[in-house]
Amino acid sequence: MIINTGCRTDIPAFYSEWLINRIKEGYVLVRNPYNKSQVTKYNLSPDVVDCLAFCTKNPEPMLKYLNELDIYKQYWFVTITPYGKDIEPVVPDKEKVIESFKKLSKHVGVDSIGWRYDPIFIGMGFDVKKHIQEFDKMARKLKGYTHNCTISFLDLYEKVKRNAPDIKPPIKDEQIELAINFSRIGKENDMTIHSCCEKTYLSQYGLKCNGCMSQKIVEKAINSSLKPPKRNTLREDCNCLMGNDIGAYDTCGHLCKYCYANNNKALVFENMKKHISTSPFLIGKEEPGDKITEAKQKSWITYQNDQMRFI
Repeated sequence: MIINTGCRTDIPAFYSEWLINRIKEGYVLVRNPYNKSQVTKYNLSPDVVDCLAFCTKNPEPMLKYLNELDIYKQYWFVTITPYGKDIEPVVPDKEKVIESFKKLSKHVGVDSIGWRYDPIFIGMGFDVKKHIQEFDKMARKLKGYTHNCTISFLDLYEKVKRNAPDIKPPIKDEQIELAINFSRIGKENDMTIHSCCEKTYLSQYGLKCNGCMSQKIVEKAINSSLKPPKRNTLREDCNCLMGNDIGAYDTCGHLCKYCYANNNKALVFENMKKHISTSPFLIGKEEPGDKITEAKQKSWITYQNDQMRFI
């Protein structure tokens, strides 16, 4: 199975010590975000965790723990966008993130790390031309450190409309222009450009529309063949093997204006104050009335390549 750490929050950036403590203890407790008293206990043994998946805007705090993570096969997404502090208030300087990306790539291997350039929006100084220019600059710097880049266009959730009223998704003609140019830039820098949960018509303009963390990508990252459950995705139009997420909503301290996982800044600060690095829960601890259920877990691996994974 896959354990995912990054759909609800950014664990490497803000909770790296907690994750290492959970790995040492061998389990984690995760609250159902829609029914707080329902708690799932996940075994973190590498015997059942085929891949530990990360999605982060700042991998730097986790770099010192990479040797301790080597017991797992991994896949990392690192999001690097050109936006400034008016949009991503707490995200570190992008040059620092790029350097952390390179260090991470050297450790886990070029096939076990992908670049995310998302969400793409129009407004606040960003138009199609600006995105093409910035994407080209970043792709050149990341050449040789990844073969996969994922893009997606802004989703206008109600919380996004409230927190960032001055931005909007690209219209169809803008999406096509971006797809054509990003695909060209990808070829120039030895990268396949994937789209995440976007319309498949973009495939005719050079994008791979089969998912950002597809079975094929995961299998290449971990040098193994997988037989996953029939359906294990986040959304109806998602083809990715996202696994089971151990994060929690309203806990990401980056405070990006376009974020779908945070409702408001005050709630994030309140939750982060409840974080205990030694607790089995990401936020808080066991409460009266909690019903803890052990997850049914098993390996999905059907064949494993004996080649060394790290380069």
